Amino acid sequence: MALNTFSLPENINEAAREDIIDLQEKINRFKKGDILEERFKAFRLTRGVYGQRQLGVQMFRIKIPYGKLTAAQLVRIAEISEKYTNGNLHTTTRQNIQLHYVHLEDTPEMWAKLEEVGVTTKEACGNTVRNITASPLAGIDAEEPFDVAPYAEAVFRYFLRKPVCQDMGRKIKMAFSSSEHDSAYTYFHDFGFIPRLKGDERGFKVVVGGGLGAQPFIAETAYEFLPEAELIPFLEAALRVFDRYGEREKRMKARLKFLLDEKRGIGLQKYRELIEAEYAGLANKQVVVDHGLVEQPLIPAPPAVPEVHMADVEKYEQWLKTNVFEQKQKGFYGVQIKLQLGNISAEKAKELASLLQQGLAADDIRVTINQGLLLKYVRKETLPYLFYRLNHLELAEPGFGTIVDITACPGTDTCNLGVTNSTGVAQELERVIKEEYPELIANTSIDIKISGCMNSCGQHMASSIGLHGSSIKNGNKVVPALQVVLGGGVDPSGKGFIAEKVIKLPTKRIPQALRSILDDYEEGALEGEYFNDYFTRQGKMYFYSLLKPLADLSTLQKNDYIDWGHDAAFIPEIGTGECAGISYDVVGTIINDSEERLYLSDKAFEKGHNADAIYHAYSSLVIGAKAMLLSKDLHCNTQQGIITDFNTHFYESGEFALEQPFDALVLQMNKQEPTVDFAESYRKQASRFLEQVKQKRAEQLAETNSGDKVVVQNYYKA
Repeated sequence: MALNTFSLPENINEAAREDIIDLQEKINRFKKGDILEERFKAFRLTRGVYGQRQLGVQMFRIKIPYGKLTAAQLVRIAEISEKYTNGNLHTTTRQNIQLHYVHLEDTPEMWAKLEEVGVTTKEACGNTVRNITASPLAGIDAEEPFDVAPYAEAVFRYFLRKPVCQDMGRKIKMAFSSSEHDSAYTYFHDFGFIPRLKGDERGFKVVVGGGLGAQPFIAETAYEFLPEAELIPFLEAALRVFDRYGEREKRMKARLKFLLDEKRGIGLQKYRELIEAEYAGLANKQVVVDHGLVEQPLIPAPPAVPEVHMADVEKYEQWLKTNVFEQKQKGFYGVQIKLQLGNISAEKAKELASLLQQGLAADDIRVTINQGLLLKYVRKETLPYLFYRLNHLELAEPGFGTIVDITACPGTDTCNLGVTNSTGVAQELERVIKEEYPELIANTSIDIKISGCMNSCGQHMASSIGLHGSSIKNGNKVVPALQVVLGGGVDPSGKGFIAEKVIKLPTKRIPQALRSILDDYEEGALEGEYFNDYFTRQGKMYFYSLLKPLADLSTLQKNDYIDWGHDAAFIPEIGTGECAGISYDVVGTIINDSEERLYLSDKAFEKGHNADAIYHAYSSLVIGAKAMLLSKDLHCNTQQGIITDFNTHFYESGEFALEQPFDALVLQMNKQEPTVDFAESYRKQASRFLEQVKQKRAEQLAETNSGDKVVVQNYYKA
């Protein structure tokens, strides 16, 4: 099948142009059968193209650093959605926008159209540094010591296409809070940054090793104060250490949180020591961030707006209470838009953008971490008319950030990993709250988050009431179920808590479980007692006993075997997730990977990017050694392990004649300044080593008189 042909727009930068052409060529080769599916999967993931539950279509993830969009960018995304997808934009807890039901052949052209307006999909998925998130309030938060948006933008730009984060063992997630209240959930990220001032000096509290998923961790404090100029060098050194020491064979243990675990990994202290040792090889020991890097939006002139007749005064008053707040810029207001399930149609997105273009708000939209949108710099006198216009678009629903604003991932609607439906139960719980507990619509002390599986894309482990997809066997039948977790999130002081698993219930009984929890809280809580404090005071077993009657399988009805949004009996259908790729390969192909890294090293050197050239050469050395180890069926679960094992099995045994031990050869890269001379010398050493690898492999094949060796295990990924 031939690719769709299109002309690349002229106003796309060179790096993006090369990426898009590369994607187009790889798709063409994949369609011809020249690239194995698993290898192509790993490639497309780092371009934002993610396999969907439905065969023949993809999810296309758009990378939106700290959720910032202009009206023109939102319009372009909407236009692409209308032309190439089902016309829906899905906002995520990572401040991305996802488009579903995309045909693979259309993705290069879609990407090109996005790059025209300064938006990328590069490294939106895969083993990369994922979208940099930040408090959507950054820049307008009355409690922020300074705007963190320029730092999030600087980190995004610095690490985009950086060699160290193209093929790590697993993904890395980073977040910037605007204040100590941690509205960005930094404690649940691999790297989290909370802004601080020491006198007039800017810096950050740095937390590391957090994460949600099946085994959640609260991040540990690495620095109480890291000066701003040391932020990016710290991250680069930290990523290099993670790349070298991080687990790669056991994918479920490959996140940074496991590396920092004292029992199973190296621990925080050792991690910091290794980071300090890495600085010698960095090109930039300090990176000064331009405080004006993120251009502030023009404050719109007072628009001429007509008077409006408020048909529903009560709804307007509730909207003002829950969706509107005064910015630190006095006289201006932020307006938050609640999107049910994070969905907005392309048509409504374009109409929303037109409101900004008419001057009703500044040209600076933020996608929020609870799947909503934030408008900035709205004048007080404009609020009634803006409400009128938003209400016409069905975008003025009160309850942003409250218990009724339920976060839910797509679950089995589109995700391969989804166990149960998230969206149907989220809508039902919202209905229950609105109809039966209307007094709670403004309650911000309780939040509800739902994930279709334990991986926590809906951030269920960071919520006061969380649910994740599961199932229960009852004889020869399977009941769709949701695991109930309670007590997670960030408390008013900014401290993070992981929710505790309480009980697993049939999914159709979750609405009654919510009623039981809310009724009990209303009856038993002390005056003004925060829900999570109430949960802690009563204890996990108290809530287990409260909900246990709902777990009685002897009273199941026919409807309990049918998941939300379905009309047939539940059948578990869990596919393979694509958060990071695994592959089926041959040793010869791995040697080709080493050769490709050397080619990238040459290109970087030609452009004067010495540090990048050195890192590509380092990768070439490690991958070449990996190929040799796998030719002898030796495991390769970390890069450091490869370096050590190659020394033992090839250098010390005399099979490879090197001028120095292999570890000394490879690890020059973190002991030498990245000068032109060292970059040239190191690349030459890597080239000579690769030639030895090729020669050795040819000898092995000649001795056995066989074809190349198939490597079926995924441990070759290191």
